[in-house]
Amino acid sequence: MPNSPRPPALIGKWRTVLRREEPSPEPLSTPNEPHAPAEPSWWADTWVRDAYMEGYEDLTFHMPGYPHLKEEGEGYLTATLVRRCEPTQPRAVLYLHGWNEYFFEDHLAQMWAGLGYDFYALDLHRYGRSLHGDELPGYAESITDYYEEIDAAVDLIKETHQFVVVNAHSAGGLIAAMWASARRGKLVGLVLNAPWLDLSGSSPLRALTTAATKALAGKAATWEIPRAENDIYIRSLHRAFSGEWSFDLALKRPSSNPVRPGWLNAVTRAQERIKEGLGIDVPILVVMSARSSVPKQRDDEDVTRTDIVLDVENVAARVPKLGWHVTLVRLEGALHDVALSALPVRERYFDEIRRWDLAYVRGKKAQQQALEAAE
Repeated sequence: MPNSPRPPALIGKWRTVLRREEPSPEPLSTPNEPHAPAEPSWWADTWVRDAYMEGYEDLTFHMPGYPHLKEEGEGYLTATLVRRCEPTQPRAVLYLHGWNEYFFEDHLAQMWAGLGYDFYALDLHRYGRSLHGDELPGYAESITDYYEEIDAAVDLIKETHQFVVVNAHSAGGLIAAMWASARRGKLVGLVLNAPWLDLSGSSPLRALTTAATKALAGKAATWEIPRAENDIYIRSLHRAFSGEWSFDLALKRPSSNPVRPGWLNAVTRAQERIKEGLGIDVPILVVMSARSSVPKQRDDEDVTRTDIVLDVENVAARVPKLGWHVTLVRLEGALHDVALSALPVRERYFDEIRRWDLAYVRGKKAQQQALEAAE
């Protein structure tokens, strides 16, 4: 997908701070809340050793009020909270993964720990540690379907921490933004790594996709939409191929999760909601690649230095709609998941988080405002 050329002085890193001092308005429309479950959800009694990452523990959140679809057989949904250590700090960060993902990024947890945050990650239902048996990977019919498990995770974290930041990637960034808009006073900051705020392509194509998806969702919500398999992105990341990282290919699949109309309709509805403005009430940092590309071969140089998943221009255009204090940073050489980019790029990403945290979250005024909002 072509992108407009940028002035040489701006290539490498663009930082835009969009700040307005007037109070945040109520959203133009209230996102639909999930229906109250027929049975209460509950946490497992004890943390257990994590099966995927050494030095981590996890805790299962049982949701018997959210039964399986008929295609999935008997049972109910679960979510999984992962932590790096027992609580030691007054601050904590909760990480939300993207589509076709689970939490495996130990280096990200270490970065947050270096900032003085205890680190937690939530594998959402039907993803990663929370995907069981014949469940449809990644499937949901509304972004609000995730609110109960995020609410529960944040409430549990707040039992031992005073301040909470959410860090989220891609589809997780879309979910986190919608949740933060609906749950004011819960956070002191929001960090979004390439959030999926809009579809790729031209405006007419996006509108056509949204309309067609809505029609299909009403008739065959769980039908698997045929598509050509593309494993270029995952192969560029995993060390078994040409990448740097080690992760479970059964949980982060080379060909991605099946795309179903019900799920895609949930995504486009949330993206349309962002157009109205979310009015998120805390400082937001958004970091993404400077460029997108559509490589046709695995050895294309753009595979290792651009976002080959999202249209970053479309996403960047939506960023000002998130809230009243938004910092946007564009990094030359960044991948779709900026935290998995080459070392110099991800270090710049982490430097941006450190700078933003010091400027807008740790200040006495910011802390006092967070405490007042939570009361």
